[in-house]
This record gives sequence, C-alpha cells and structure tokens, in this order.
Amino acid sequence: MAESVMRHWRVCAVAAGLIGLLGATAAQAQLRDPTRPPEQWMQGGDAEPAGGPVLQSVLLSPKRKIAVISGQTVALGERYGEATLVRLTESEAVLRTGSESQTLKLFPSIGKRPASDSRNRHPDKSEMRR
Repeated sequence: MAESVMRHWRVCAVAAGLIGLLGATAAQAQLRDPTRPPEQWMQGGDAEPAGGPVLQSVLLSPKRKIAVISGQTVALGERYGEATLVRLTESEAVLRTGSESQTLKLFPSIGKRPASDSRNRHPDKSEMRR
C-alpha cells in the first residue's frame, strides 16, 4: 500500500513538472528579447534610412577614429558608399563626396546655445537672497 501511494505521488510530481515546463515554454514564446536588434536591421540589405545616413556612434582614441554610420563601421579616411569620412569629432562626422560635404550629428536634435544666454544662467547667491 505504501508503495502504491509513493508511486502515485511520483506520477503526480512528474505530471506537475511537465505541466510547469509546458507553461514556461508558452510564456517565453510571448516575451520579446529586449537585446534583439530592431526587425528592420534583421532584414539585411544595404538600404539606407529614408532620411539618409545616420551617425550612431563615435569612437575616438589616440590610435583609432571610428564612426558607426547607419550600422556600418567607418574609420577616418575610409569610404561610406560614394563618400569619404574626412572629419570626426565626439559629436559629428563629415562625409565628402567630390566637392560636397555632409555633416552628420550624433545628437541632431540637441543644439548648443551661448553661455551668455539668459535662459541658461543660474542666479548668483545675492539674487537668491532677495
């Protein structure tokens, strides 16, 4: 009798384990991997974004100057399509095609303002006491 009870519990434990595995597999199938690149990158091809090349990253070191432009790694002096990467700073890359230059900005929506701009000025201590 004790043996049949133990066998019953083993069968229940195995069944519960299988149900748990099936449930976990179904749950994982619905989750998206947050580290997976966007689908348009996975489709392949050399298609440029609709707005033209995009500066995605810059690596500057004493030995290397590299830009990632629309997913392609380009060293200073190398070609990106028909253009050549002729200048690279921490926030910009300049591509030249013949006599035409195109400046790509790492953060195109961020603009610099002069420090004398009153909107950027912080009050000094004497103004804060008033």
